[in-house]
Amino acid sequence: MATPELIAGAEPRLRPGSLSGRRRIGEDVVKGVLALCALVSVATTVGIVIALFVPAIEFFREISIVDFLTGTNWSPLFEPASFGVLPLVGGTLLVTAIASLVAMPLGLGAAVYMSEYASPRARGIIKPAFELLAGIPTIVFGYFALTFVTPLLRDIGVPVDIFNTLSAGLVIGVMLLPTVASLSEDAMGAVPRDLRDGAYALGSTKVQVATRIVVPAAVSGIVASFVLAISRAVGETMIVLVAMGQQPNLTFDPKEAAEAMTAFIAATGAGDIPTGSLEYKTIFAVGALLFVMTLVMNVFAIRLVRKYREAYE
Repeated sequence: MATPELIAGAEPRLRPGSLSGRRRIGEDVVKGVLALCALVSVATTVGIVIALFVPAIEFFREISIVDFLTGTNWSPLFEPASFGVLPLVGGTLLVTAIASLVAMPLGLGAAVYMSEYASPRARGIIKPAFELLAGIPTIVFGYFALTFVTPLLRDIGVPVDIFNTLSAGLVIGVMLLPTVASLSEDAMGAVPRDLRDGAYALGSTKVQVATRIVVPAAVSGIVASFVLAISRAVGETMIVLVAMGQQPNLTFDPKEAAEAMTAFIAATGAGDIPTGSLEYKTIFAVGALLFVMTLVMNVFAIRLVRKYREAYE
């Protein structure tokens, strides 16, 4: 029978140094794969920027950037051509503002209800409903705005055009509800329970706890959800293309037809414009401006989120 000493003496045959070496190799392989994934995303972003800005720079060699940014007439495909992008910018900002006025308060209200008021059973019903809403294709939302929301607005006495900014903005706001509600509810769920219990111990009501304790404590996450929703509204294409129209009017009346930057890119890119022509390069000029707008907005939002972020032990 083997003795404990012999068994103990057999331990060096396991070669622990070799085992640790295999572990290090495995960790290095995993680290390399993860680094490659990060590099792929960075390289993709760099490629998009290069593909976008190179034709845009060529465009601005022929068209003054001052005229492009300050002009109020946009007709690059007609004679005489005009390249003032302000009507597209105005249409984009107007539909984004309408969508934000719908998505932000309603989404935040839904998040407060799910976080502070809803029972587990009610939350289990409402949250999947929001997820189902988020899964509807945007082209469906576009035709919903055109064939249902616009006639409904006319029936209740709002004199909107067939193509109008109001119905497009309202439907985009509904589409963004799951984004705002889900992210805001997650941020509120991360607020420590001790803060709520302390407020209740001081005699606060549920409304006071929700509005004065939970929402301020989760403000960084709520702001992040707002920024993501605004970014999606700015970049939305199919809804504005179908329901908003393709008339680049510099107007602040949401009852009229207008054109967003993304709608122009989609409609022009699908046309018969010769590749490499000045008209073709307008797609990249408008896309570059849209990229810069969203970049500035996100940089500002990141600074705002970092300023008001709460850290808990």
